[in-house]
Amino acid sequence: MKALTKKRYRRVNRREDYLTSMLLLLPYLLLFSLFIAIPVLIAIGLSFTYFDVIKTPELVGVSNYIALLTQDEIFLKYIIPNTFKYALIVGPGGCILSFVLAWLVTQIQAVPRTILTLCLYMPSMVGSLMIQVVWKTIFSGDQRGLLNAFLLSRGWIDSPVSWLLSPEYLLTIMILVALWQAMGIGFLAMIAGILNVNEELYEAAYVDGMKNRFQEVVYITIPSMKPQMMFSAVMAIVNAFNTGWIGPALAGSNPTPDYSGNLILNHIEDYAFSRYEMGYAAAISVVLLLMIAFFSKVAGKLFTEKD
Repeated sequence: MKALTKKRYRRVNRREDYLTSMLLLLPYLLLFSLFIAIPVLIAIGLSFTYFDVIKTPELVGVSNYIALLTQDEIFLKYIIPNTFKYALIVGPGGCILSFVLAWLVTQIQAVPRTILTLCLYMPSMVGSLMIQVVWKTIFSGDQRGLLNAFLLSRGWIDSPVSWLLSPEYLLTIMILVALWQAMGIGFLAMIAGILNVNEELYEAAYVDGMKNRFQEVVYITIPSMKPQMMFSAVMAIVNAFNTGWIGPALAGSNPTPDYSGNLILNHIEDYAFSRYEMGYAAAISVVLLLMIAFFSKVAGKLFTEKD
């Protein structure tokens, strides 16, 4: 009899714990559903329709995807190569740069470390403003542009170069700006991970024969902060695919000259807000979502600890 009473008591406790957990998760689930899950499902649904905002969406099946992959010359010739080149440099490059700078910052005293961390993190918060004030001044196409003035004074060029309007240079400048502002929340996670590595591991490693700081980083630091590196890698990938505003901000137009700075996000904006082909724009958005999911999965395989 006592055993039955204990079992019933445990079942009641488990039920109460379950209800309590669900109540605590309810605000998050509501916000996640409202702002992420439902919009994603709507976008997937719209991707199978022709929708011009005015008329009722008309079901067209997979026609949008077929047109995107077989008939959209701009997407195949410019958007995909630009996006992959940009993302494959800015994503891993931003992640590596975040780790290197985070490691260097953690080697100094607390007060200068805080100041330097703030200085490195600031570009990620005011990137668009700094593009207008700093980068457009550096790469201005007239003689007053800082880069042109420097090159002209050295006699390395004969006339000013229109850096931001030249298809030859625009994407490279975009990559440079993106790496400059890559020290975002992933950078802070890297610093936290490095500072929280157990110091006894370093001491034990040196006793076992570890000889230099490089081995310290490779054998102790990196394996000890894989969760932070996983988070930073995913954030770097997502940011790399979602910073399409840099090209139009630098060039002053969308599309950019000869589509040289257009990424997949710019293609979505072009069809959604200029041509009002919402179904086609939704199909491109789904492709972007799949690309981000794929590269995030790759990052997860690299940084997830194996049992």
